[in-house]
Amino acid sequence: MHSLAERGVPVAERPKTNLSGLSDWDAARIFLEVVRCGSFRSAAERLSLSINAVRRRIDDFERQTGTTLFTRDVHGTHLTDEGALVVSAVERMEAATFDVLRASDSMANALSGEVRVAVTEGLGTFWLAPRLVEFQQAYPKILVDLHCAMRSADVSRHEADVAIHLSRPSALDIKLVRLGRMHLMFWASEKYIAKHGAPHSAAELIKHRLVLQFADQLAAKESFESFFPGVSERDLLVMKTNVSSANYWAVANGAGIGVFPSYAIALGGKLIPLEVELNRPLDIWLSYHPGSGRIPRVRHMIDWLIEAFSPARFPWFKEEFVHPHEFKDSYMGEPLTQLFGGFSTEEQR
Repeated sequence: MHSLAERGVPVAERPKTNLSGLSDWDAARIFLEVVRCGSFRSAAERLSLSINAVRRRIDDFERQTGTTLFTRDVHGTHLTDEGALVVSAVERMEAATFDVLRASDSMANALSGEVRVAVTEGLGTFWLAPRLVEFQQAYPKILVDLHCAMRSADVSRHEADVAIHLSRPSALDIKLVRLGRMHLMFWASEKYIAKHGAPHSAAELIKHRLVLQFADQLAAKESFESFFPGVSERDLLVMKTNVSSANYWAVANGAGIGVFPSYAIALGGKLIPLEVELNRPLDIWLSYHPGSGRIPRVRHMIDWLIEAFSPARFPWFKEEFVHPHEFKDSYMGEPLTQLFGGFSTEEQR
């Protein structure tokens, strides 16, 4: 959608709108989310609100501004010329609000307070959470708010201080660090292989049972269609979930074959890596706002995260693929199961 300036509308002919009576920033924020998402329904899902709640807040906002911001028809929601003016004003309000929050953070005690870290659910559960004790012991006055979800957090909009993604964020006003690479493989449990055997090719996989995770950052539907062209999900999948931990334990207990990072061998579920090629590496990105990066406690977290994903220390994050069976030779640290917070695979005595 083009702005009035881009469409060549003279200033004198542009519609007037009044923001002097604006008293509800939350309604303005919801208005901006509808504009960015392109529909009331998408905005409601992103904000975890009902679509009726979003519509009520937009009605409230239109009453406050004294103008109609959207027109609605069978083809969807369309921004009015007055609405386009309000977008620019609300975006300036949003930027000013974030500046105030960052200024407030900068004045806080350097190494105390809260740091919000957003990360994908699998990496947060299996990799970061077991190891954050290192950070906490080094900085005991910093509270870490670890938010694990497969929806990518936007640090430019203050959704987190630091975020970790499985695809490169597109925002221009943020700092990016490429942490490493995640290598995906097919896996099955000992129990499953004993009953159904192990496939050795993509063609053989079609004869087996699959359990897959479907989530925003994984683009799993597209990956499924590229790996199994012409095959219906219903013909192959016996279970799908949006949560990597549930996906992992379903496969570990023999429900079917699953796709996991190469480090899955260390999680303790007695999974066997299958020799079926799956060339699906995912780059791991860290993002943060330049202003947040100048806050000492956030800077310490950024530095710790960069080290926590160091490919030089941890072979499963290297650029090139390292087979799980080679980890013991290439990693000289504490036992892998302990490192990942997994369950011991040693037999009880």
